[in-house]
Amino acid sequence: MGTSVGHPVDPPVDHPLDHPLDRAEAENTAALLKAVADPVRLQLLSLIRAAEGNEACVCDLTSAVGLSQPTVSHHLKVLSDAGLLTRERRGTWAWFHLVPSRLDDVAAIFR
Repeated sequence: MGTSVGHPVDPPVDHPLDHPLDRAEAENTAALLKAVADPVRLQLLSLIRAAEGNEACVCDLTSAVGLSQPTVSHHLKVLSDAGLLTRERRGTWAWFHLVPSRLDDVAAIFR
């Protein structure tokens, strides 16, 4: 089994509409929204969420979205940098795992 590659993850977004956002909260919230505000990234999140164990290999995702491996890898990096996915190397392939608490953070923005 490979090792997980960690990425710095911002603290969870606490119901940002419950109080006025300070600049740092607004920037963190905007970065999270920007990461999911792309049709390919939404599709990748959906595919990984629907996969067994909420994980998928990049090798399976490229054909599912009909894009080249470098393009899919770029989108997966954006999602990983936002803390929505974690990455694990298994042999020559990268596997991506959904971080459910970060999806909760996205949902909390709209509560």
